[in-house]
Amino acid sequence: MFRSLPAFGGDQRAVAEVVRGIMDGKTNNTGEITLTQSSTTTILTDRRIGPTTVILFSPINLKAAAEIAGLFVSARGQGTATLTHGSHNFDMKYAYALIG
Repeated sequence: MFRSLPAFGGDQRAVAEVVRGIMDGKTNNTGEITLTQSSTTTILTDRRIGPTTVILFSPINLKAAAEIAGLFVSARGQGTATLTHGSHNFDMKYAYALIG
């Protein structure tokens, strides 16, 4: 987790530090997940997910890269998303970014 600010801002130095981090790509909206083996769904739990959040995936291993076309978000709610994918008996690891 990267530094954040209180709901009503902070002092100048804290604001500058957070803005500098954002400009350097430190937006605190990423994570990693391994899809459930021998199943066609995996639950992604992240407090930052909401009903309209866009979830983008980037494969971390070769198997995940080969299977990414079959991965999609089939449901979203507050703090959770259901990922639908093909059944497999090997680890498929993805990094993800949350927007919105």
